[in-house]
Amino acid sequence: MKLPLSSFMFLHLPSIILLSLFHPLLADETFPLKRPACDSNERLALSQFKESLTVAKFACRDPKVASWELHGVEGDCCSWDGVECDSSTGHVIGLNLSSSCLYGSINSTSSLFHLVHLQKLDLSINDFNYSEIPPAIANLSRLTYLKLSNSSFSGQIPSELSQLSNLSILDLSYNVDLFSGGKLIELTNPNLRSLVHNLTSLEQLYLDDVIVSPEALKTLANFSSLKTLSLQYCGLFGEFPPGIFQLPNLQFLDIENNQNLTRIIPEFHSSSPLRSLKLGRTGFSGELPASIGNLNSLNVLDMSYCNFYGSIPSSFASLTQLSSLGLSSNQLTGTLPSWLMNLTNLKRLYLSSNKFQGSIPATISNLRNLEYLDLAANNFTGTVEMDMFLRLRNLTLLLLSFNNLSLILKPSTSVVQKFLVLGFGSCNLTEFPSVLLNQNELQWLDLSYNNIHGLVPKWIWNSSKKTLGYLNLGHNVLTGFEQSPTYLPWSALKIINLQSNNLKGSIPIPPKSTKVYLASDNELTGRIPESICDLNELDTLDLSYNNLSGLLPPCFSNFSSSLSILKLRRNGFHGSIPLAFTRDSNLKMIDLSENQLQGQVPRSLANCSILEHLDLSGNQINDTFPSWLGNLVHLKVVILRANQFHGVINSPELETNLGFPALQIIDLSHNAFSGALPSNYFRTWKAMTFVDMQTLQYMKAHKSVYMESCGWLYDFHYSFVLMNKGTETAYDRIQEFLIAIDLSSNRFEDEIPEVIGNLKSLHSLNLSSNILSGRIPASLGNLKMLESLDLSHNKLSGQIPQELAQLKSLAVFDVSYNHLTGGIPQGEQFGTFNASSFYENSGLCGNPLPHACGRSENSPRTTAIEEDGGSKFEVDWRIVFAGYSTGIAMGVGLGYWFTTSKNNWFVKHFGGSH
Repeated sequence: MKLPLSSFMFLHLPSIILLSLFHPLLADETFPLKRPACDSNERLALSQFKESLTVAKFACRDPKVASWELHGVEGDCCSWDGVECDSSTGHVIGLNLSSSCLYGSINSTSSLFHLVHLQKLDLSINDFNYSEIPPAIANLSRLTYLKLSNSSFSGQIPSELSQLSNLSILDLSYNVDLFSGGKLIELTNPNLRSLVHNLTSLEQLYLDDVIVSPEALKTLANFSSLKTLSLQYCGLFGEFPPGIFQLPNLQFLDIENNQNLTRIIPEFHSSSPLRSLKLGRTGFSGELPASIGNLNSLNVLDMSYCNFYGSIPSSFASLTQLSSLGLSSNQLTGTLPSWLMNLTNLKRLYLSSNKFQGSIPATISNLRNLEYLDLAANNFTGTVEMDMFLRLRNLTLLLLSFNNLSLILKPSTSVVQKFLVLGFGSCNLTEFPSVLLNQNELQWLDLSYNNIHGLVPKWIWNSSKKTLGYLNLGHNVLTGFEQSPTYLPWSALKIINLQSNNLKGSIPIPPKSTKVYLASDNELTGRIPESICDLNELDTLDLSYNNLSGLLPPCFSNFSSSLSILKLRRNGFHGSIPLAFTRDSNLKMIDLSENQLQGQVPRSLANCSILEHLDLSGNQINDTFPSWLGNLVHLKVVILRANQFHGVINSPELETNLGFPALQIIDLSHNAFSGALPSNYFRTWKAMTFVDMQTLQYMKAHKSVYMESCGWLYDFHYSFVLMNKGTETAYDRIQEFLIAIDLSSNRFEDEIPEVIGNLKSLHSLNLSSNILSGRIPASLGNLKMLESLDLSHNKLSGQIPQELAQLKSLAVFDVSYNHLTGGIPQGEQFGTFNASSFYENSGLCGNPLPHACGRSENSPRTTAIEEDGGSKFEVDWRIVFAGYSTGIAMGVGLGYWFTTSKNNWFVKHFGGSH
């Protein structure tokens, strides 16, 4: 008999109830229980929080809060994107609004803090307009997960945060200024100890780019619950607490990019659960500790950019779980160990910029999972066959540049890999490698410093046409393009380097995406086409040392807001400088030297508010001194040598003119300036009165260019040409602390002002070939860092001040062709100068001149006390410059001179007779 459905349900109801109890999925899905709707007050709080902020919909494909409007303000907020509710109470327990393009400020009155049942809060990757983290965060006492990273919060982390005692995960990382890159959040008062003392459940702590008081780090060594600790870019210094390395549950430790952080790494035990250890770009040093081999669970090890030396310990062979090993930029030596080829889980291997030597073993092809291999900038030798890398079917990054390798490339049509990055610089190539034939995903290609000659072939134009972002063909013997290069074909190109070839013909025009275009040291001819101004993202343009001619394109003004580096040195450009620089100019360096430019310095240069380097030397500019540039507070280098500048350099009107406060190098030589020396400017050149001698860096513009899967960080170093005694020397770099004044070969007259002795950081002073008269001021003896002093070819009179004998750094001294009298100071550096330094001063006497002084004009000698003081200075000097034994790259040659009595290099360029 067929029972009706109602009877069936009645008879079997007990079984259905029992089934639902034992099968909760069936209970939820087959017979759903109604979940409580969200609390009306919490729904209102969410709506008010959303309304308090702006949603930048244009910047987001799908901002989460946009869906809230679709559900209606009276709808169930538990169904809104990013909102999680408790299934039994309906209270909001989770809010994830990461990457929602929220903009605006948050304070303690925000309705967000009415959501007192919240357990998880994620506001990362938004822009809260430099708000401080509100103290009302303490209202959310149930929080176990708090993520506020990448959201433009600023200020001191509030002490109230320490009241969130249930926190398991805390992420306050990467709150940085979007323009300057400076850190916005600090944890100094209260410090880290005060913040975390109550957070005893903390398992993951991310404070990257937060200013942290390093002395409070010891507190973390007691947090046995910690599993993840990330402290990148925290400005940490001193010794890192060894106890943190040995926390019993720590699995992930990242303290990279704290350059002043030091420590000898402690012993690791096999019980350590560490899976990821990142120490890159710190001051850690010594030999690589063998005990790292005890970290059996280690998956990632990065110790790049440190000061480690010696060979890789054989104990590393035990790291069989390792998938990424980074040891780049240390001082590691030896050959590649054979056991390395047994770490078959390796996917990424970075060994560049060390001192490894020997051959690259063919067994490297055993690393079947390898995706990234970077062996660049070592001392590897021998021939390497490309075929052994082609056996690594997962390989997408291969960098072999800057070794002593000869890469053997066999014609092949069976290349399976789709490379993203290839670096074959200085690999003794003579032609374009055939491996490029089948590449259509390449983003980064370096073929520089080879012997590739002739024309760039047609087929290369089709290689990775839509993806190539970086192309370096510099320092080869290329003469042109097989296909007309009016426009280069790579639509995604951002960086192209064609420097130091033999390229002839017109300038190849890169695509609009280009940010860096380097084509100096070629034989390019013709005008700069106006189409180059379509490159509205161009940041760096260097066409120097070519045979270009014509007028500078007026359209250069079109990209003055993007252009940072403009270098057109030594071409044949003529006419006036047409550039109309706008107030949003981004220019940091302008070098138009050694052309045939005429007219005046464009007044719109005053709009270049971040300009650091200006070189207009070797032209035909006819103008007075551009004092209006004095308000450019970043301007460090002004070179106007060998033009037709004229007139008196008047004192700056200090009410409206700052007088070049950052100036470090000024060269006005070989012009027609007249009148007295600009003594009031000597008072305003504040940067010449002090320089941090510990900052051994070069003047540069730091650049970063990012592509889809890789990026390029580089420094464009400022350069200049030094003209001394008719000899021209070009330098590729200028040391950051170099201070130099060259006012020679003008018509300056009157006395040398005493105030010049206040420029205590001056390294080189050249006032030669003027009409200066009067005495040499004794205040020049205050210039303790002076290394070159040239006062020759003037009308100076009186004695050479005894105070100059105290200049222990003086390597070059020339007072020839004046009217000086009396005895030459003796002792110290004056004992190293030859007679030519004093020629044509009929009243001078004493060593090194042939005629001795009479009793009334005896040459004074330095006292024993002065000599002792001098030796101390020399010792300090050697310490300061100890890191430059590899040679000098720039400037008036600051470096390792005073390890000997006199530096031959310096004398070569500054010494001798005219």
